[in-house]
Formats: sequence, C-alpha cells, structure tokens
Amino acid sequence: MSFDTIVVGGSYAGLSAALQLARARRRVLVMDSGQRRNRFAAHAHGFLGHDGRAPGDIAADARAQLMAYPTVEWVDVTATAGEGEANHFTVSAENGARYQGRRLILAAGVVDTLPEISGLAERWGKSVFHCPYCHGYELDQGSIGVLATSEISMHHALMLPDWGRTTFFLNGAFTPNAEQTAQLDSRGVVIEHALIARLSGAPLDVEMKDGRVIALDGMFTLTRTDSASPLGAQLGCAMEQGPMGPFLQTDGFKETTVPGVFACGDGARAAGSVAFAVADGAMAGVAAHQSLIFRSA
Repeated sequence: MSFDTIVVGGSYAGLSAALQLARARRRVLVMDSGQRRNRFAAHAHGFLGHDGRAPGDIAADARAQLMAYPTVEWVDVTATAGEGEANHFTVSAENGARYQGRRLILAAGVVDTLPEISGLAERWGKSVFHCPYCHGYELDQGSIGVLATSEISMHHALMLPDWGRTTFFLNGAFTPNAEQTAQLDSRGVVIEHALIARLSGAPLDVEMKDGRVIALDGMFTLTRTDSASPLGAQLGCAMEQGPMGPFLQTDGFKETTVPGVFACGDGARAAGSVAFAVADGAMAGVAAHQSLIFRSA
C-alpha cells in the first residue's frame, strides 16, 4: 500500500506533521509504537492552551482530531526498518508489514537513559525532571536540587534559582573551577560535594552517603538520549551531537541530509518540549507537502 507520506511516530511532533498533510488532502500513514517520552509525567506545562493538562489527554484529543480526516491511516506498530529514496521509500514494521511512501517524516523521538541512582527511576516525571520550563513553576519557589551528570549540568544549576532555592549535587560528576564556583555563588546556589546514596520519600528526600537527609520539593537532571528509532541511521541521515546525545540533523524546513526524509520533535533537536515538538511537526508536514508539489523527486 502506497502513501504520499509515512510519519514514523505518533506523538506530538508526528501528530502535528500528519495534520498539515491531512489538511492538504494527502494520503498519510502514521506508524506509532505508543511510547511517548513524557508518559511518566502527570501534567504538561508551557504548551499554549493546554497548560496543566495530562499529556496523554492532549495526545488522545489530537489523534481523534487527526483521524477525522479521511486520507489518514494509523497503525499501532513499531517501524523497524527503512530503505529507498524519494518517491520510493519502504518502511517495514515489526509484524512483517511493509509500506511504501513518497516522503518520510521521522518523529519517533528519543529514549532517556537516567542517572544510576537508587530511587530515581520511579520518581522520574513525578519529582525528578529534566525541563525547568515544563515543571519548575509548580515547585512554588521551594527547595530544588540539581543532580550533576557532567560539567554541562552547570547550565541547569545556574538556571534553577529562578524557580526556587537551589542545591547543586555534584555527586562526583565533576568539580567546578574557581570561575564556575563564583558563578554559582552569584546565583545563590548551594554546592553539595558529598555523594548520594539514594532518593526516597515524597516529594523527595536525598539520602547522602554521609548519613544526612536533604529534603527537596523536586530535582532536575540531564539524561543521556538516543534515537528511539533506527530508521534515520539506516537511511543514512546525518546526526549532530547535542549536550545530551545525538539527534538528526535537519535544515530550516526540517529536512534531513537525505532528500525526501524529514525529521521533527525531540529526535531532531537538542532540546525538547511539547510546544517545540508541535511547532517542529507543523514545519515538517508543510515542507513535506510542498516538496511533493515542487520537486520531481
């Protein structure tokens, strides 16, 4: 079965991309594995018109609206392989099905590798977060921790005082130099050099290896991210190295280095949020549509 565009990934970016193509009356297939990156969070913030809503509800409403367009098909399946070139792409699914499309939009996002600290994984998205703009305000100017994973965590530590009293847990990840220490001091950040034993309690207690317990309202940390789908690599799309991991390289119209393959969302930028994903998807969908009109290939 052939489509004008196959969208791999049915979260916010993929939904937004597919919507643009559906409204242009193009035949669109969305392939989705059902693993939204923010599935661990109870509420989404910073997305205009949906501030504070459950992320799953936003996605479900968007899917229902998309599927009202008669040219859209949806399969709940993981895309496992991609091959071909513009106008002649083939995407294979884990169930053995194969789909053909003139254009591809990669919107499968990323997977997070969390710091290996006992108690952190079960609090991810609840009291441990990655995005201050998404979750900082709700901590109500309380006590906030930043868990260092590398020197890049300085960025988090210098930002978070705008949202509350901030303690920077180095946890052996790195040691700030004199200039960095002065920057932290100027922002009122408390530097904690001791190692963490585990996280516990609610909202969050940081149990230190020296026996102390530091109570927090929330903590922020950086994860390691990797592409959730192998298709970009299989198709030969170039990658860029971001602060947390690699992501697909795109131009201003969200096209990758492979003609006819577009990418959007967390897998195609160095930072992620629902608002960014929706904007990226809209651009990718519009650009993919126009490429069908104004290119021969």
